[in-house]
Amino acid sequence: MTGKSQLGEFLQARRSQVRPEDIGMPTYGERRRVPGLRREELALLAGVSASYYTRLEQGQSLSASPEVLEAIGGALRLDESERRYLHDLARADRPRTRGRRPAPERVTQAAGQLLDVLADVPAIVLGRRSDVLAWNRLGHALFAGHLDPGAPDTPAQRPNMARLVFLEPHTRDLYADWPSKARAVVGNLRLVAAQHPQDPALHSLLGELSARSAEFASLWADHRVTACTVAGYEMRHPLVGSLSVIQQTLSHGPGPSVVVATTEAGSPSRAALALLAQAVTGGTTAADPARTVSRVATA
Repeated sequence: MTGKSQLGEFLQARRSQVRPEDIGMPTYGERRRVPGLRREELALLAGVSASYYTRLEQGQSLSASPEVLEAIGGALRLDESERRYLHDLARADRPRTRGRRPAPERVTQAAGQLLDVLADVPAIVLGRRSDVLAWNRLGHALFAGHLDPGAPDTPAQRPNMARLVFLEPHTRDLYADWPSKARAVVGNLRLVAAQHPQDPALHSLLGELSARSAEFASLWADHRVTACTVAGYEMRHPLVGSLSVIQQTLSHGPGPSVVVATTEAGSPSRAALALLAQAVTGGTTAADPARTVSRVATA
């Protein structure tokens, strides 16, 4: 899964998803052999030559400027996340010296402190590959109560949220609209793969998921890109029943992300979350020191 092949595949996939009628281009009733726009039509919209665009889509050109990429992104009607992804793929496409092996991921001091103060909110710390680096009691109970709460403490046993979503029946059953959650997971992994094209562990994960899940392979081939920063989900928890949550990513940039699940004040979902908190803490208060956080100092 190189940046070079992914760039061409992404351009081709997104070009096929833009219909002439979507952009007001007349077709005069002609029968088209392929869906979406033709290469020469996309090139015309972007203001580049058809031969140049063809070379770019075929991976034969490594010199696309940011301005050209922006023009192509506009012609393809890409949103902000998709345009960043396009630029990341172009950078990954260019020749580079062999990069150093990515450093082991760990919970930063800031992330650990944030997890500490979120005792009454389900929270987990995720690495860039969606490995669970840490979680608080409520985060473990909501997202993966069937797993050992100490699993994140051992690198070899760390749960991976992408694996759980696609390969664990428990996690699949948690989401009433599982396809929506699955699309979000794949879209986010696409962004990460473009940002870290030389991460062997990430590409190993993508290969594993593609081999073990036909649904993942199909979604990956669709080339959709999604920045999973805020999303609402209806969850069906085996202990407390249905609850509606907003999953939010609180930290951005280098380092791990803290993902929390919140509920509307005064709602049945808030009551269900409080019931879950009582079940996992044995009735302790938020200030009880027994509300410990599972986290690791090193990978």
